Amino acid sequence: MLTAGLLLALCAQAQAQDSPAASAVSASTVLKAAHLFDGRSGTLVSPGLVVVRDQRIVAVGKDAALPAGANVIDLGDATLVPGYIDAHTHITGDHDDNWEKAFYENTLRSAPEQAFHAEANARKTLRAGVTTVRDVGSSDFIDVALRNAINDGLAEGPNMLVVGHAIGSTGGHCDGPPVPPDRMKPAGTMEGVCNGPESCRQAVREQMKYGADWIKICASGGVLSESDPVDVPQLTPAELTAIMSEAHAWRRKVAAHSHGDLAAKQAVEAGIDSIEHGSFLTPATLQLMKQKGVYLVPTRMTQLWVNKKADTYPPKIAGKARAAYAAHTGMMKNALKIGVPIAFGTDAAVYPHGMNAEEFGDYVDVGMTPAAALMTSSQGSAKLLGIDADTGTLEAGKYADIVAVPGDVLKNIRATEHPLMVMKHGVRVRMD
Repeated sequence: MLTAGLLLALCAQAQAQDSPAASAVSASTVLKAAHLFDGRSGTLVSPGLVVVRDQRIVAVGKDAALPAGANVIDLGDATLVPGYIDAHTHITGDHDDNWEKAFYENTLRSAPEQAFHAEANARKTLRAGVTTVRDVGSSDFIDVALRNAINDGLAEGPNMLVVGHAIGSTGGHCDGPPVPPDRMKPAGTMEGVCNGPESCRQAVREQMKYGADWIKICASGGVLSESDPVDVPQLTPAELTAIMSEAHAWRRKVAAHSHGDLAAKQAVEAGIDSIEHGSFLTPATLQLMKQKGVYLVPTRMTQLWVNKKADTYPPKIAGKARAAYAAHTGMMKNALKIGVPIAFGTDAAVYPHGMNAEEFGDYVDVGMTPAAALMTSSQGSAKLLGIDADTGTLEAGKYADIVAVPGDVLKNIRATEHPLMVMKHGVRVRMD
């Protein structure tokens, strides 16, 4: 972990000396645009003004007073929106359309080398307008190293909440591939693999020891793992209770990867905070989630992506990809009808990094209004992650995490995919 973090920092320092990634704003900066979507009211204001001093917003709205001598940035026919908050990413992992090639390279690549890839992915993500992420699973604690390097100004990327290793059972989606044990060391609790309540409790403690902000579990099987059925529970109720009680005692929330309905239901009953993907969730489980305030993070664009790419996967994976996609649309429509709280999350790395904003348009395609889709980030992800006091909306006192997109975003939600400007904590990001 230390080696990966050190090399990541050295890489970022060298890059900063040659080509600074961002330009700092003056003491007071005014952003002007034709429109503003504050992320709280659900409406558009025209014209849009945001006054920024240092890292924070000091005034918002068409009547905001312009400080004398402020640096005014006029973005023209654009909409100012809150920086996107992606609650389900894998920044430390790489995407490759060639599944076999990706498996080979990921197996051979060392943690220090992967740390360089992670920082490059973080830069792409920030330039896409994503100013905060929850990264839900990494190897070798590279996510912890990257988060720390970004916080210390040694690397460029979004604010990060991290989980360390995702936790699951032997042979499950959170375990490694079924490589013969004499050729690759089997994973243990340090890597998130546990069996039995006390083993799972230890796995939680080890992730927290080494820097996890959240705990992530694999409650059911997954799509892109070969050896497990996609919908079968992979943790027992006793294991789930041990994980939840330990994490919550340490004031950590828990996210559950779950395509399967029974696995999700058991996780909700044990006290889970969010269900990720949710492909096969039934109306009864969705009702239970609403009742308990459990968020759905649907990663809609990933379901579309794996279905489109199914022919490129090994046969076992291809079948699971098609089945999850076929069920996901109906599940999402039921979730919207029932009123389950939804948080914006994309599963970046299943698709190429930097395409995160497609999720907004995919929500609209399945029945959301553009305003509601945007608010899955500003209200959904911000509240789920517990950071809504500091970011998520354009309001005085909050961090200046701001994106400008072309035109009227409520008339064209896909404008979110083409940011004109990104600002994180009052610093304008270089977009080249």
